[in-house]
Amino acid sequence: MLKEGDIAPEFCLEGIDEEGREGRFCLRDLLSSPLILYFYPKDDTPGCTQEACDFRDNMSLLKSKGYNVVGISPDSIQSHKKFRQKHGLTFPLLSDPEKIVAKSYGAYGKKMMYGKETEGMIRSTFLISQEGRILKAMYNVKAKGHVEALLRVLDR
Repeated sequence: MLKEGDIAPEFCLEGIDEEGREGRFCLRDLLSSPLILYFYPKDDTPGCTQEACDFRDNMSLLKSKGYNVVGISPDSIQSHKKFRQKHGLTFPLLSDPEKIVAKSYGAYGKKMMYGKETEGMIRSTFLISQEGRILKAMYNVKAKGHVEALLRVLDR
């Protein structure tokens, strides 16, 4: 697992930008300002939709604090396009079908789900400085209220 001060693992993934255009996105290019990088399990599921819409609804506040937002899940670019369009999402969504990037961030692995151990995406959020350092690593976050909690962290 990553911790404060670690160098954020570099990556390049296919995805869509805030306007739905396809492209290749690399961490180094996303760091024009500090970044909120969040990993989520699946497009258009209840928890993931709530979290994405909370980011959307708080985007102007997050940007006023200097942060951009990028979401990563194993879903396809087509799935991301539908998810973005259906919910009016205003930030890039990247596709990590092999979960290589998620694993490098510790956002994929063993977790408890309904009292059973399983392997899957671990809902996680990382604050990354423009220099590519982890400012905050948050694992096993709850979808509901997560963005609100994140805003409290940014206010410190």
